[in-house]
Amino acid sequence: MSVRRSPKLRPAPWDLAVIFAVLAFALACGALVWGGGTEGLTAVVSVDGVEIDRFALNGSAGERVYSANGYALTAAVSPDGVQITASDCPTQDCVRMGTIFRSGQSIVCLPARFILRLEGERETNSTGVDAVIG
Repeated sequence: MSVRRSPKLRPAPWDLAVIFAVLAFALACGALVWGGGTEGLTAVVSVDGVEIDRFALNGSAGERVYSANGYALTAAVSPDGVQITASDCPTQDCVRMGTIFRSGQSIVCLPARFILRLEGERETNSTGVDAVIG
């Protein structure tokens, strides 16, 4: 009676090519979904429902300071998007929201009744998947 040896499992040369093809496909899909920059986007700032400022994000950079209902808010504008970097409101939710860079996204400061939202060509795809369960 002879003892069977288990086969040695080694990657074949073509396995590496398949791995690179899958990675290239994943990067291409990611570039299509998240790429595109902020061209054609406009930031709209409103306080108490009244628009107080509107500016294009087309590669602009700098800071904008707003006063809303007794609170001071500082918005940092960059080619990557816009974010609230400082606020003297008690909750600091607007500061923690991070950078917004797609049309339809917004930053809200409830104590100041301040809304900064993006509008423009790069509409968020409403037919896309919101969540995957299971």
